[in-house]
Amino acid sequence: MTSARTPREVAEAAWRWVLDQVRWDDGPWIPDSDSDGIPDQRDGTYAGIGGLVQALSEIRLSRPWTAEEQRLAVAIGDRLRGQVPTMTDYTYFDGLVSAIGVFTALGIPGASDAVRRLSDLAQPDGWQQTFLEPPRALADARFNDLTLGTGGVLLGALWALRHGVEGAREVADRAADILLVEGKPAADGISWPFVPDRFVCEKPFALMPNLSHGTAGVATVLALAGAELNRPQLTAAAVDGAKYLVSVGVTDGQGFVVPRYIPDDDSDEDKYTYNWCHGASGTSLLFLALDQAEVKEIAGDPPLAWHRRCLHSVRTSGLPARVHPGFWDNDGRCCGTAGVGDIFLDSWLRSGEHDDLRFALHLADTLVERAVREGPHAYWRFIEHRADEPLLPPGVGWMQGAAGIATFLFRANRVRDEGPNATAVPRMETWWALPGARAAVRGTGG
Repeated sequence: MTSARTPREVAEAAWRWVLDQVRWDDGPWIPDSDSDGIPDQRDGTYAGIGGLVQALSEIRLSRPWTAEEQRLAVAIGDRLRGQVPTMTDYTYFDGLVSAIGVFTALGIPGASDAVRRLSDLAQPDGWQQTFLEPPRALADARFNDLTLGTGGVLLGALWALRHGVEGAREVADRAADILLVEGKPAADGISWPFVPDRFVCEKPFALMPNLSHGTAGVATVLALAGAELNRPQLTAAAVDGAKYLVSVGVTDGQGFVVPRYIPDDDSDEDKYTYNWCHGASGTSLLFLALDQAEVKEIAGDPPLAWHRRCLHSVRTSGLPARVHPGFWDNDGRCCGTAGVGDIFLDSWLRSGEHDDLRFALHLADTLVERAVREGPHAYWRFIEHRADEPLLPPGVGWMQGAAGIATFLFRANRVRDEGPNATAVPRMETWWALPGARAAVRGTGG
């Protein structure tokens, strides 16, 4: 344990461990926890080299890049530029949308090629997913969601548009039109399933209504698109999505949470969680997007009131303590502590709520304490409480590994030192949560 260490010291040790995991074979790659060989998704943001660029964009706010880091950044850009013309994965996690995020973070040409490839791959009802097969779903299934589906394409196209990339508006309009058609009338609003019913082979997928795979994510990006594209019908659909979530969520007291699965009959997981992907932290971003779109109220309250409700539920949930087996066994960006901490830092910068800053720094201190130290290195091991050996292998990458956690610790340390003057990195998946989000991004159009 590392209770005497600062977030910056642990961040540097964790990043050193990440750099020492980088392998070189036709460009850089990093191993995932399931394989010692080159992973299938070696170039993506989720667990591949694309996520290292997101870490580097934060590190350069703390100190200049080393020669090693500069070489890595150049090599990742070169590798991605060579892959884009033949990419078939279009997703935010691992495909062309991920590549847009890499090129814009590095400030190098390439985003226009990724947008053009997205346009070329588009079919009348969306983009062909590459990994879900029968018997769960038809091989030509489409996805709606923010991370693997049409919602992610819209997110990437809007981000490219804000950087002045040619052709981004056309891709954004196409993705938005598809999402309007795919929405399903539901109690008090509209919902978006992960996989549309017409592509399901066996029993329907449970709804995952929060940010990563469900209505919260789709409604978020539709709200952003309504504002960015000046299309009020998109904003209206986002409002209907938020109304649906309120109708299926719990609004007791000062909080707001939405179930992880609907129905949850087949799940042995907690009914509610509080992370970026399936919990109240991520769903809070919907209400910031609705505020960005100048929506006045949802179910009688302004969007910012619902945002505060989400954060209240997170703060009072018990995390980051592991209250019982299966509760808060993850410290990563996607499903755990680091992702929640970043959302609370964004909220503090935007709102000035001191409780948000205090909670975020408490999460940073917890990550420092949970780090496993090994010589000059640090990393984290998450827990699978149902396994005979509950400690999982350490992850390297952005969403579930040391790169993403170290990035949050670098940022938390800067915030401690610089206070509200600490610069925040606008990222594709959270830019609207930052102060001054309505201002356009200046980009090269590349």
